[in-house]
Amino acid sequence: MRKKIIAANWKMNKDVKETSDFISQFRELMKGYDCPAEVVICPPFTALHVAAKLLEGTEFKLGAQNVHYESDGAYTGEISTRMLKSIGVHYVIVGHSERRQYFRETDEIASKKVKKVVSSDLKAILCVGETLEERDSGATENVLERQTREGLSKLSIEELSSVVLAYEPVWAIGTGRNATPDQAQDAHAFIRSIVAKMFGRESALNITIQYGGSVRPENSAHLLSQPDVDGALVGGASLKPDSFAAIVKSCPFGKTA
Repeated sequence: MRKKIIAANWKMNKDVKETSDFISQFRELMKGYDCPAEVVICPPFTALHVAAKLLEGTEFKLGAQNVHYESDGAYTGEISTRMLKSIGVHYVIVGHSERRQYFRETDEIASKKVKKVVSSDLKAILCVGETLEERDSGATENVLERQTREGLSKLSIEELSSVVLAYEPVWAIGTGRNATPDQAQDAHAFIRSIVAKMFGRESALNITIQYGGSVRPENSAHLLSQPDVDGALVGGASLKPDSFAAIVKSCPFGKTA
């Protein structure tokens, strides 16, 4: 059975105290709940250290929102996988649409980052997704195939097991709009078909594909009930502990293997 993963991407939100308050409240809200999905919290870099300490001894995992593809060097302001591992990070988000849009990150850069993350014994959450203009022009599948193929192009079959894919329709991020359950299912099934062409049917069946795009407690159960939707990458709704806990508790999944 594919691993189910619900991840909170806080983006450029929360200082150290706010991070501490959130995790304390979230842990209390989740007390006694036998979660069928792995929960990942991705604070900003400045709060990773305190988050790591507060997540010790829990079932929840720590994630980072970005990383550089080099091990070290003269890259002012950047963070390496070695630095992230040293404070207990397990997951790293790569190729988020906001990195692509605002920081001009290309498919090639995403590919290099994915390779660096998995070769460092971390897990990569590789984001793919189309803009509204691309969807309206009928280019959705072309975009998803290009981003998926490029993002995974440097990996072996063995390394693929350390990758999670996240379908994030760019037109649904932070807009209050979201793909319908059927739209999400179609996109996820298509992405899985691309993985099958690249790595084989078994690898495609085993890879986790999350949905990200205005996931809220009101729509999460319907989205997560689709057969090819294996979790969620949650943005704005993950900033409040009660909202994020409600999304986690809405999971219709059976127990993970």
